[in-house]
Amino acid sequence: MTIEERLEKQYWVIDILPKQVPVGAKGQYFKVEEYYLQYPQIDVLCRKFVNILLKLNCYDEMNFSSDGETWTTNPSPQNIEAMVMKCLASKEMLYVILKPSDAMITIAGDDTYMTVYGPTNVVLKLLGSLAASEGLFVWKPANHKSKTS
Repeated sequence: MTIEERLEKQYWVIDILPKQVPVGAKGQYFKVEEYYLQYPQIDVLCRKFVNILLKLNCYDEMNFSSDGETWTTNPSPQNIEAMVMKCLASKEMLYVILKPSDAMITIAGDDTYMTVYGPTNVVLKLLGSLAASEGLFVWKPANHKSKTS
């Protein structure tokens, strides 16, 4: 299955916020997001993402790629940390395939959340526990439309 095919699956978000911010909300979503994407807050967010991925990798094989073409299976914890840090610092993408469930996690360097495409119920439950342990939340976007919805 290609990255593009995985992007068509239902997805959930692992986020700093407990639910989606409604369109037209009177708050400061973009200013708050920008705040969290700056030093030193970005380091805290990076650590949370790394912790979730490292703990998740204890349960299943995972493949990592920054370009969607070259993949590394079960890189060392230090390399996982370096990949997430590079992604966030360089505003790049990181793709993570969870084996054998074939779910995909993406991290975009300009976002304060990770996106999980096509997780099984078992993976989603585990991610919910791992996210909660890091003070993050898992939720499904209300306006998500996919071919599998």
